[in-house]
Amino acid sequence: MKIALVTGAGSGIGRATSLALVTAGYHVVLAGRRADALQQTAEMAGALAGNALPVPTDATDPAAVKALFDAVHAKFGRLDVLFNNAGTGAPAIPMDELTFEQWKAVVDITLTAVFLCTQQAFKMMKNQSPRGGRIINNGSISAYAPRPFSAPYTATKHAITGLTKATSLDGRAHDIACSQIDIGNAASEMTQRMTTGVPQANGTMMVEPRMDVAHVANAVVHMASLPLEANVQFMTVMATKMPFVGRG
Repeated sequence: MKIALVTGAGSGIGRATSLALVTAGYHVVLAGRRADALQQTAEMAGALAGNALPVPTDATDPAAVKALFDAVHAKFGRLDVLFNNAGTGAPAIPMDELTFEQWKAVVDITLTAVFLCTQQAFKMMKNQSPRGGRIINNGSISAYAPRPFSAPYTATKHAITGLTKATSLDGRAHDIACSQIDIGNAASEMTQRMTTGVPQANGTMMVEPRMDVAHVANAVVHMASLPLEANVQFMTVMATKMPFVGRG
């Protein structure tokens, strides 16, 4: 029995990936702030709903994150896969108009929460038997090529790339593999605005193509299913016709 934990499991990529992991035979712990949304995700698994365990969690709170991983250990005794998916962005406004609170909100959930979950997963994976596990971070194309008016999101996603590399290096001695999946324009609530037009680097507004979120979910399942001797270090999954290279 393989155990996975997905943050931000109540919607979008987190929900789709949680359901794909359940279908692939995993028992999946669903983490997120909204208990009702997590329960809905579990119910969407249908006959396999019993293999999805909702655990409402504020991943920005160190005590809450520790309680989450304690619950995983108490229920299953181990963790094989952590998908650090939860994240958020700030309003697409000029940098000088951002408030400190808007900046901090993005840093707290998109970066600090990922570190807190990684830290607890690392502790569990290095001490369990069989030893080891896999941590997959949700990066972004913004980690390489930012959008206009995206300083908080871009800065945190650059930081996620550094955290992925550091975790990969520190995890070698303990059979812990760490990967990053960089996603471009998966169809979800977060990208809904792209259907009516978003700012481009040349100052224009443009409707951008999106792709089915299922492609992201299937990619994560592939990454998770590899033996620990192999690792997809970085993967980019994107809508084929979206602006990326040169953002054009």
